[in-house]
Parts: sequence; structure tokens; C-alpha cells
Amino acid sequence: MKAGEKELRETREIGPEIALSVKKFFSREENTEVIQRLKDAGITVEEESADRGAQPLEGKTFVFTGELENYTRDEVEELVETRGGRATSSISGETGFVVAGSGPGSKLDQAKKRGIRVIDESEFQKMLEE
Repeated sequence: MKAGEKELRETREIGPEIALSVKKFFSREENTEVIQRLKDAGITVEEESADRGAQPLEGKTFVFTGELENYTRDEVEELVETRGGRATSSISGETGFVVAGSGPGSKLDQAKKRGIRVIDESEFQKMLEE
């Protein structure tokens, strides 16, 4: 609530527009009053633990294409992020891996053209366990 716009922008996955939006939200008195009423009612907010556990995917960026057998798109994105990696929806210069399921789309072709490593779901699962 007290973070400045610059501090918010330094947070992973938060850009200038979201930082501004968050800052505006907390600058409105009615929003801070609602939060105070929730606190007064006994609701507590805990900071996320700094101990993130094993981070086998730290520094790695993944793009998923096609249908996976064992995971939904939301599940794999959460798995990647909780293990220190990053999941994006489009291929860029930062993409390290493209995980291809059945019926992959044009992202598979893009990855091959750019020389990005393409792996299947079983190889992705092994990376999660490292």
C-alpha cells in the first residue's frame, strides 16, 4: 500500500501501467477505508514468504503451444513461476524453451526458425523435478 510507483515497477511482471493503476487505487480514500475496515474486522494480510524453496527454472523463459496431456495452461504457468521461471504467451529473444503439446500452432515453427529449444511435456516435467 505504501510502495511508490518506481518501487512497484521494479517488481517482476509489473510495468508502468499496472504500477500507476495500483498507486491510484491506494491513493483513493474510499479504498483505504475499506482495507482498514477489513483489518478492524480481524482480516490479516501476510507478506509472501521470501523463502521460495527450490528454483530449478530460475532464469528460464517458457512458451507453451498445443494441448498438454497433464496440465492446463494456467497450471503450467504457475508451475514455472513458482519454480523461479517465467512463462510468456509469445516467442521473443528471451524465450529459452518452447514446450510443444499435441496440435502445436505457429509458435512451434517460430521456435524452429529462431533456433529455440523445443521440448515435449515429459521433458518439461523432468525439468520441474530437478
